[in-house]
Amino acid sequence: MQPSAMPQLLETESGFAPEAPSHADSMGISKNLLLELALKLAHVMPAITTESAAQSMHLTQVLTASLLEQLRAEQMLEVLGKDGFGYRYSISQRGRERAARLMEVNGYIGPAPVSLAAYQDMLQWQLAKSEPINAGQVRNVLSGLILPAEAVAVAGLAISSGRSLFMSGPPGNGKTSVGHQLHKALEGHIWIPHAIAVDNIIIRVFDPQCHETVEHGATKNQIVDKRWVKIKRPFIVAGGEMTLASLDLAYLPASRYYEAPLHMKANGGTFLIDDFGRQHVAPDELLNRWIIPLEHRIDFLTLHTGQKIQVPFLMMLIIATNLNPRDVTDPAFLRRIGYRLQIPAPSPDIYTEIFKTYAARYNLQVDDTLMETVLKRYQATGKELRACEPRDLIERVRDICAHHQQPLQLNEKTVSLAWEGYFGTEAE
Repeated sequence: MQPSAMPQLLETESGFAPEAPSHADSMGISKNLLLELALKLAHVMPAITTESAAQSMHLTQVLTASLLEQLRAEQMLEVLGKDGFGYRYSISQRGRERAARLMEVNGYIGPAPVSLAAYQDMLQWQLAKSEPINAGQVRNVLSGLILPAEAVAVAGLAISSGRSLFMSGPPGNGKTSVGHQLHKALEGHIWIPHAIAVDNIIIRVFDPQCHETVEHGATKNQIVDKRWVKIKRPFIVAGGEMTLASLDLAYLPASRYYEAPLHMKANGGTFLIDDFGRQHVAPDELLNRWIIPLEHRIDFLTLHTGQKIQVPFLMMLIIATNLNPRDVTDPAFLRRIGYRLQIPAPSPDIYTEIFKTYAARYNLQVDDTLMETVLKRYQATGKELRACEPRDLIERVRDICAHHQQPLQLNEKTVSLAWEGYFGTEAE
């Protein structure tokens, strides 16, 4: 049985879709909120029609027509004439005064929100239905990376269990790449709302900069609730720019509504915190912020009034750091992390394999003498091997050959020039 806050669902050619409600009373939010949204829309437009209002609010024309008719009956709108299915309206002086007061409290204009309960229930229901991830899928998405078997096993356990993953190790050895590739194992799509309502407060969830939409697959006879958006499972990255404020609701004073934080936008997908320990906030403050979400799979967000709301924390959390874990973590945090993975610097054999594998992308052969020269140069300069550097050196060889308009070739001369361009010409 579906939870009570769940929208009615349609069976479409590509899965399920939320069915558009036909009455305001069945939407799970206050009808007054919908009336206010329609009135604010009329306030900022010279004139609106039933069709244009329905498109803006992402409601059916039948439902929109009933809202506009109620506003007309309350003398908030005036009818200008017939327009297709419905009417053309302008806002009255009484409506303008009312809308101006509403805009001072909440300036949100756009798709009608869904309830917080509907968002929670829909997200949990979808994730419960998602296909489990097996070891073969993990090996497949990580196949482009040359990693120890133990690293692949631990990463696979983290993503298949839905638990968090803490990765550490020297920079340039694939932690970020592992995070990106692991996300690809999360197949399928989810529905998220454009916005949610908490009483008369609006929180925008859908973000076109973070979310990639897909077709819903419904037929013409199936009326989908356009307050919801079908997206690919999100992958969101936060780096050194992250602050404590970015992990809470962002109140937009000019618009007077809220923007969901990044980890809330990542629900149903992956949230990668890169370069952990280099943020503009002490690591222990960030760790304390994650204690409750990691343990209880919920988070508490604070409104500018001081009121706290509970939201789901249902994503694959991946934390990657180049620093010593002892310097940026504490035992209480590590106990709540699902899995820990250290990705060390590559051995000479692994480095050689990475070098030859990347060269093969361009049909280049790497002889043992050249590899021996490269490895000796690392040893002579005291540089630690890094897994990203074969790619970086070969890409600079490509630059060199293109610059001189000569065929692409890996030899001691081109690699030496690439080395100097990449590492600099300091004394060795």
